[in-house]
Amino acid sequence: MVKGRFARLILEGVKTTTTRLGKVIPRLRTVIIHSDGKPIAEALIKNVTYKKVCELTDEDAKRDGYNSVEELLNDLRNIYGRDIHQEDVVSIIEFEITKKFSDINPKDIYLGFSPHTIAILANRYLKDVLDEEEKRIVEYILRYRSIRTTALKLFGSLEKRWIIRKTLRKLLAKLLDRKVINVDDNTIEKLAEISTFWRRYLMEKKNRYSFEQNSGFGGGNDSK
Repeated sequence: MVKGRFARLILEGVKTTTTRLGKVIPRLRTVIIHSDGKPIAEALIKNVTYKKVCELTDEDAKRDGYNSVEELLNDLRNIYGRDIHQEDVVSIIEFEITKKFSDINPKDIYLGFSPHTIAILANRYLKDVLDEEEKRIVEYILRYRSIRTTALKLFGSLEKRWIIRKTLRKLLAKLLDRKVINVDDNTIEKLAEISTFWRRYLMEKKNRYSFEQNSGFGGGNDSK
């Protein structure tokens, strides 16, 4: 989770590293960056450099979104709740943004998100609503990153790829409903022009909204 101002710097390409106390070895090469409880981007871990605190430069600090080493160290003290010593080791994790979640492609049935990214988000935000088949598909997409391989591993046939694709669209729709991903109705309407699934989704969304208004849940005339 990153602070608001750092989120902006990341999306603008100013902040390209994050500094951690101790020797950190990232478990994954691809990570989701969050701010204010929401995912904002996907990033690729490019490199990790280890330095002693005494070796840090202002350039290191600026790449992490700070004006100086002292400003960086002050923040590290607040984060870790202890003094930072000159001989302490820090990890400088360099990353590159591969997908901004504000960049929506209305000509792509997955809105510009890869199957793997959809699976990552579903695994984090939709666990409580996934059925058993959806859980297995998410698990296999996370493992193999491929619709083709997932179909072969789960169903033994490439002809079953449609099940994977349909599930990914359903997961994406649930992520939209929970506002994990924010997409305006105009974008969905454009997508509905080329996709039966999204045309049906948009119609159901409008019906839900109409029902809520008529029932008084949407702040209509009958609400108290």
